[in-house]
Amino acid sequence: MQIHSWGRYPVTDATVYSPRSPSELRQLLLGPCTADSPTGTVFDGIARGLGRSYGDSALAATIVQTRELDQLLAFDADTGLLTCAAGTSLDSILHCFTPRGWFLPVVPGTRFVSVGGAIASDIHGKNHHLDGTFGQHVHSLRLLVPDGNILNCSPGENSTLFHATCGGMGLTGIIIDATIALRHIPSSKIKQRTLRAQNLQEVMERFEANAAVTYSVAWLDCLATGSGVGRSLLFLGEHATDGLYKAPQRGGLGVPFNSPAFLLNRYSMGLFNNLYFHRPVNEQLTQTIEAGQYFFPLDSIAHWNRLYGSKGFLQYQFVVPDESALAAISLVLKRSSAAGKGSFLSVLKKFGPANANLLSFPMQGYTLAMDFKFEKNLLPLLDQLDAIVLDHGGRLYLAKDARMTEATFKRGYPRWEELAKLRAASGAERMFNSLQSRRLGL
Repeated sequence: MQIHSWGRYPVTDATVYSPRSPSELRQLLLGPCTADSPTGTVFDGIARGLGRSYGDSALAATIVQTRELDQLLAFDADTGLLTCAAGTSLDSILHCFTPRGWFLPVVPGTRFVSVGGAIASDIHGKNHHLDGTFGQHVHSLRLLVPDGNILNCSPGENSTLFHATCGGMGLTGIIIDATIALRHIPSSKIKQRTLRAQNLQEVMERFEANAAVTYSVAWLDCLATGSGVGRSLLFLGEHATDGLYKAPQRGGLGVPFNSPAFLLNRYSMGLFNNLYFHRPVNEQLTQTIEAGQYFFPLDSIAHWNRLYGSKGFLQYQFVVPDESALAAISLVLKRSSAAGKGSFLSVLKKFGPANANLLSFPMQGYTLAMDFKFEKNLLPLLDQLDAIVLDHGGRLYLAKDARMTEATFKRGYPRWEELAKLRAASGAERMFNSLQSRRLGL
């Protein structure tokens, strides 16, 4: 069958399996022992959760779909520790536990992500500057490794494998289940303040001035020029304290078909960006909104990826360290605007320190994500942006990547060799491979 990820580029032919239990999964991966395959290994592919990575990190000729492995296994109401199978969605966890006063410690821009995918991508949220990545809240996980064993992994047990798996893009084995720490919250609602910034330097100054606020994210007008480059709206958030709890709302509008690609052009996006930036803002006003409105605004629009047309889109997300962030992001925005490539959704976030995981994306600095409609003349521009990011000490996000080169990856992720050696020693390099891992020389 033909399959793609959320960006809808690339599309590949794949055989997809959906095991219903760990034992069925193990049987799928390990065949009978032969002279050529003494361990019985017959699998060569990648695990895939809900398909919300943007590029080819969860694409291969053979795919193990984990959606059927979605059980909630145990919960400790005293500690907030939840054990669940890897295919469990963040949406399911939020619907079960938010009404009880518990919330996930880190959430990305969509709740339709599996726990296994969240760990493999070591996802980050709007609170990274204070709370780090999803993997930093994983107490332990169980991993099916190439010899057929299921290993317990944590910061204190099989720690090398643990730090290779968190952020390892599924290349060390298949996560069976995990124990994560939920956070008790005083309300499911968010108190939001909106601040306007006239350029990139000003929004960065406002990020720094509000570093103690739990959640922060900025929308950027990526087509603004001159003194207005990087003009932004910064959204600050804290949990309300009203003691009211409600699960995120499900349902909503949807995009029923692919939009004509020509509707997305520099002029339509420029008009939208100008109107959105000039929306009425009262910086002294605090709004109380549902958590879903703050964390997952696009989840209310089903199949919103169809807005970019049948050829799909590329999300370009990079991080650069604090000391070079202003110069690097300014150059990226100017180069993109000059090329006439705009985005409705350009998002800036502040990151805290990097963690111990080998391929985790965040580092102390700023990250910018931009969505670009796929066009052949987009790829040379992205190569130019890669050079800017690398020259300023940054790297690209693997969960959003569909086209970076092996050289770009290896320069941005200096610990890649540690993962490669681990994969070679365990036999994972023969079993767990994606289109992305082959493209990047892993």
